[in-house]
Amino acid sequence: MAIDTSDILLNGRVAVVTGGGEGIGRGVAEGLAAFGASVAIWESNVETCTSTAEAIGALGIVTDVRDSGQVDAALARTATELGTPSILVNNAGGVFNSPLLDTTENGWDALYKSNLRHVLLCTQRVARRLVDAGQPGSVINVTSIEGARAAPGYAAYAAAKAGVINYTKTAALELAPHNIRVNALAPDLTMTEGLLRMSPNGLSPSASHMIPMGRPGHVDEMAGAAVFLASDMSSYITGQTIHVDGGTQAASGWYHNPQTGGYQLGPD
Repeated sequence: MAIDTSDILLNGRVAVVTGGGEGIGRGVAEGLAAFGASVAIWESNVETCTSTAEAIGALGIVTDVRDSGQVDAALARTATELGTPSILVNNAGGVFNSPLLDTTENGWDALYKSNLRHVLLCTQRVARRLVDAGQPGSVINVTSIEGARAAPGYAAYAAAKAGVINYTKTAALELAPHNIRVNALAPDLTMTEGLLRMSPNGLSPSASHMIPMGRPGHVDEMAGAAVFLASDMSSYITGQTIHVDGGTQAASGWYHNPQTGGYQLGPD
């Protein structure tokens, strides 16, 4: 069967993007809508949920995806107003510095709930509806480069993101017989509102030297990968984590020397 340009289109499909009020989530929501999907944004921040939904013509539902009751309510409303979602982007997450020796049980649980627990809740609920309806689907989990490498000071966050990667593989196998694909996207440094709030004076020059392509990513580049995984162009891809990271994962410690421009492994 020859590839057709229409295979990338998402017309007639319903997509849910969690944490879609800003940052990568908003970029992905905009991308899915641009390719024809009807989009529902599940976002806990009332202001960004409303403003983003209005800007891109999406259905905005204020939802804390860490809460199963709120997830069930958001799914019911989405199905009533738009139809059964066949695309789910589990993008919601959060991070804060938490050195291993100082991490509290509450801190660990908070990072687990923000980055991993909701991935199960949302995937399970949407997949159940798809299985009952006999419909195919695509689940896209947003993890992080930190899920595939050590992250000193962020052990709990990195563990949760690593959990997302393994969960993606296992869920892909369990849902494959139902024609529901499950994949993940792993960004490195990406320019978002949250990153700019953390670095109001801009990124240090050394940050770009750590990325082979020499710059941080853009949310639209994450959106492009998400559209691909949501569409029929990726119909035989499941259980994979795609690193949309400018080459960071491949580099594995090699980086550009800021003086020579050449690659070197570790500091001088």
